[in-house]
Amino acid sequence: MNSNAPPRKNNWSWRSQAFRGLFYQAIAIIIIAAVGWFLAYNTMVNMRVRGIQSGFDFLTQAAGFDIGESLYPFDSGKPYWQAFLVGVTNTLRVSVLGIILATILGTLLGVGRFSRNALVRGLCLFYVELFRNIPILLQLLMWYVVLTQVLPVSAEAWKVGPFFLSKGGLNYPIPVWAAGQFWAAVSLLFGVIAGWLYRRWAMRQFEATGQVHSLILVPLVILTACGVLGWALGGAPTELNYPVKGNFSIENGGALTPEFLAVLLGLTLYTASFIAEVVRGGIQSVPIGQGEAASALGLNRNQEMRLVMLPQALRVIIPPLTNQYLNLTKNSSLAVAIGYPDVVSIANTAINQTGRAVECISLVMLVYLTTSLGTSILMGWYNRRAAIKER
Repeated sequence: MNSNAPPRKNNWSWRSQAFRGLFYQAIAIIIIAAVGWFLAYNTMVNMRVRGIQSGFDFLTQAAGFDIGESLYPFDSGKPYWQAFLVGVTNTLRVSVLGIILATILGTLLGVGRFSRNALVRGLCLFYVELFRNIPILLQLLMWYVVLTQVLPVSAEAWKVGPFFLSKGGLNYPIPVWAAGQFWAAVSLLFGVIAGWLYRRWAMRQFEATGQVHSLILVPLVILTACGVLGWALGGAPTELNYPVKGNFSIENGGALTPEFLAVLLGLTLYTASFIAEVVRGGIQSVPIGQGEAASALGLNRNQEMRLVMLPQALRVIIPPLTNQYLNLTKNSSLAVAIGYPDVVSIANTAINQTGRAVECISLVMLVYLTTSLGTSILMGWYNRRAAIKER
C-alpha cells in the first residue's frame, strides 16, 4: 500500500451510501427520543392533573412495614430504600443458589441421558419431560402447599440429627461467630484461587502429555484443607447455636422459611430440566469419533465424558445455558405468588402505601435489567474463554 496516497475524503453527497445510512440512523434516534419524551411528559401531566405525586423522594421516608425474611435486621422505622435493598438481596439469594443447584442437577441429568444403563436413561428422560412441561407457577404453588400443608407443625417437627423440618421451614445449627470463622472464610477464598490454578495446570498437563490428573477431587481437597487450616489458625472454635423445640416454634439456630424453600425448589427443578436438554444437545454435537479416539487412548467412560466430550460441548452449551440463567432470575419474580418477600413483593407493598407506581415499577425493572446484563456479561466472558481458538 502506498504510504503517500492522499487521505480519503468524506463524501457528504446524498449519492453516498454511507452518508444516507448515517442520516437515516440520526432520524431514527430523533424519532425514538421524541416518542420517549412525549410519553414521559404526557405521563407527568396526567399524574399532576389527578393529584398523583411523583418522584423518588419517598425512598428516604419510613417504610412503615416489616419484612418477615431478611439477611439483616429490618423494621418498619427504616426507609424505603433499605426495604428495596432487602428485596434485592432476597431475589439474588434465591437466584444465585437456584443457578448453582440447577446447573449441577441439569448437568447430571444431561450426562445421564447417555448412560449405558437403560433405567438411568429412562429416569432422566422422565424427569425432563415431567418438570419441563408443567408451568413454573404451578410448581411453585405445589411446593408451597407441600411445605405448608403436608409437613407437621413445629411441635411435631421431623428431626434428623440437629435439623428440624416442619411447616415453619428448615431449622439448622449455625456456628457462633468467632475469629476462627473469619479466618476460615479468608482461607477458603485462597483455596478457591489455589484450586483454580491447579485445574489450569492439570488441563495443560493433559493437553501436553495426555496424563490425567483429578480435576474435581484434588481441588476439593485443596479447598477443604485451606478452610480447615484457617479455622485452626483462628483458634478452632467449635461452639454451635443449635435449634430447639419451643412452645410454639423452633427456636435458635438458623432457619429457611417454607416460602424460600418453595421458590428455590421450584426454580431449581424446573430450570434443571431445560439445562439437561442443553447439556444433552451440546454433547450430541461433538463428533462421535472423539469418543472413539478417547476409548482408543484407554480412557474409561467417566474420563471420556469429563475430559473429552464435555470440554468440546461447552462451546455449544454456554449460549443457551446463559438464556436459562436469565430465565431463572426473571422467573424468581413469580415468588410474589406464594408470599416470598422479593423485590417485586416489596415494590407492590410500596405502591399500595405511597401510590408511586411508576417509580416502584421502574426500580424493579432496573434491578432485573442490571442482574440480567451482569449475568450476560459474565457468561459472555466465559464463552470467549471456552471457545475454540483458531491458529
